[in-house]
Amino acid sequence: MSQITIYIDNDLEKKVKKMATQTGLSLSKFIANVLEKNMTDTWDANIKSLSGSWDDFPDINDIRQSDSQDDAMREAF
Repeated sequence: MSQITIYIDNDLEKKVKKMATQTGLSLSKFIANVLEKNMTDTWDANIKSLSGSWDDFPDINDIRQSDSQDDAMREAF
């Protein structure tokens, strides 16, 4: 298992230690869990469950066949 040294400010350290204690995890395990959760490249189950939630949302065929296929005007800078 690898070790990493990081530098964080004192306020963040206090918050991280408090959260680790509240979750009953060691500081190392808590930080590893946070990193693992944020490094994932898949959708969370709560987000996946939203699929199909909007009855009035057009499907891909409706979008492709719509008359408004013009691009939106770009903003002038």
